[in-house]
Formats: sequence, structure tokens, C-alpha cells
Amino acid sequence: MKNTNIKSISVKALSLLIVAMIALSCTFFSGCGENSSSSSSSTTETKKSTETTVASEDTTVSIPDNAITAVIDIKDYGKITVALFPDDAPITVQNFVKLAKDGFYDGLTFHRIINGFMIQGGDPLGNGTGGSNENIKGEFSGNGVENKLSHTRGAISMARSQDNDSASSQFFIVQKDSTYLDGQYAAFGYVTDGMDIVDEICQKTPVSDSNGTVQKANQPVINSITIEE
Repeated sequence: MKNTNIKSISVKALSLLIVAMIALSCTFFSGCGENSSSSSSSTTETKKSTETTVASEDTTVSIPDNAITAVIDIKDYGKITVALFPDDAPITVQNFVKLAKDGFYDGLTFHRIINGFMIQGGDPLGNGTGGSNENIKGEFSGNGVENKLSHTRGAISMARSQDNDSASSQFFIVQKDSTYLDGQYAAFGYVTDGMDIVDEICQKTPVSDSNGTVQKANQPVINSITIEE
């Protein structure tokens, strides 16, 4: 009888020890029950607050705290919201913001549109040859400037001629990933809302050649570009 009691007590003690170890494991590693679910939810929420999906091609970028918001209002289409990255392309962002605040872009158009590539606008002449009164330095690696922004879907970048420092007012928004442009053109932000409008413009606007030339009557009009700081 004594032996039986000893065995019974030993089993109970061992059971209590196992329960205690499991409880400790849950406390330190948050890997059990509700703690696990809570931890996963918290991680997801943190990720959403620091990253924004800017494309349908699984492209995500972190939006910096000092990003500047630009809203491009396009007649008959709607608004495209863009986050500008001053840390990566300070000269480009400053130039774009200044022109927008001065009302330079109001009433201008998108004169070059290639479905599956991009939409280009910001030319006061509406034919790809015009600009503002000032040219800026091309902020890309091919011109000796570090710029980590890639020309993935939703990127906004500066158009230019063969001269690296010829960018002025013309810009383009990338519809499909075009990373071969990296290092050759100054990307300076990403669309955070309104890529469906870019798609619609690309799909609906008639062009007159393979270079995406749009006749004046068919060019989508920029009502305004508003800077929200």
C-alpha cells in the first residue's frame, strides 16, 4: 500500500511540473493560445502603419515620416495621390512642389501615354518639347547622385532629354514595372492612391503612334496639383 501511495504522489508531482513548464513557456515566448494570436495581430498592424501598397504587382514601399503629399486632379478622371520623397531626390521634390504651388501645372495635360508603360505630362506646350524656366540636376546614379527609388508600378519620375540635367517640369507616372529606367531617370515618389485612374487613362486615351503621342484634343487635362504638407 505504501509503494502505491508513493507512485501516486510522484505522478501527481510530475504532472504539476509539466503544467508549470508549459505555463512558463507561454509567458516567455508568447507562443500559446490567445497570446500567439495577439502577437500576430500586433505585428500585422505595425507593418500596415509603416508600409503602403502602391501597386497591384505586390510592390510595397515604406513611406517616410517627412513625405510630402501631392494630389493630382485630372479632369473627367479623378484624383491621384502621390507621396514625394525629399530625402531621396531633394532637388526634384523641391522643384515639383514649387511649380505645383505656383499653379504652373494647372490646365496642363498628359501628352504622351503608352499603355503598359507610363503617362507623361507637365509640358506647357503639350508636345514634349516645353518646360518651365529652369532645368534641374538629374538625381540618379548615372549622373553621380545616389537615389534608391525604383521605377516600379506607381513611381513618379522626371522626364528629360539626352542631357542628364535637362529635367524641368515634365514628369511621368509608371503604370507597369520599368526598373530598366533605374539609374537613368530621377524617381521622386510613389502613387499611394489612384493607380486605377492611371490604368484608365492608359487604356482609354487614343494615341497616334507607337511613341504614345496624344493629339491635343485627346490629352487628359490636369485641373490642378495640390501640395498637402
